[in-house]
Amino acid sequence: MPLRWEILHSEKLIHVVAEGEVTLKEMEAHFDALVVADALAYSKLFDATLLNPVYDDADVMAMGARLSAYTSHFPSGPLAVVGRDESVVMAFRRFVNISPSDRPAAIFKTEAKARAWLATQARPGD
Repeated sequence: MPLRWEILHSEKLIHVVAEGEVTLKEMEAHFDALVVADALAYSKLFDATLLNPVYDDADVMAMGARLSAYTSHFPSGPLAVVGRDESVVMAFRRFVNISPSDRPAAIFKTEAKARAWLATQARPGD
C-alpha cells in the first residue's frame, strides 16, 4: 500500500508513511479515515521521503474541495512533512496553498527536526 498511517490516540499524533506513487484516491481514503477516527485535530507527521506524488490539476482542485469540507466541520492539527525531493516540496506547497485550514504546516529534511517542530505546536482543543 503506497500510503500507510498509524493513529496514536494517546499522543494525539498521526504518523503517515508514503512509499511510491500516491494518488488522489489514496489521499482521500487517508483523510476519510482520520475523520472517522475523530483524529483530524491531531498533529501529523508525514514521511514523504519515498513519495512519488501523482496528480493533475483536476486532482488538486478536487482535494481543495474536500479539504474545504473537512475544515468547515473539523479542526485540523499541525502538519510536519519530511521530504527532500523537489516533487515532494512542490506537492507540499500546492497542498498548503489549496488547504483552507489555518493550521501550521512545514516541511523538513529529517524526521527528528519535524518531530521537534511538532512538539512546539499547539493543537486545536489543547
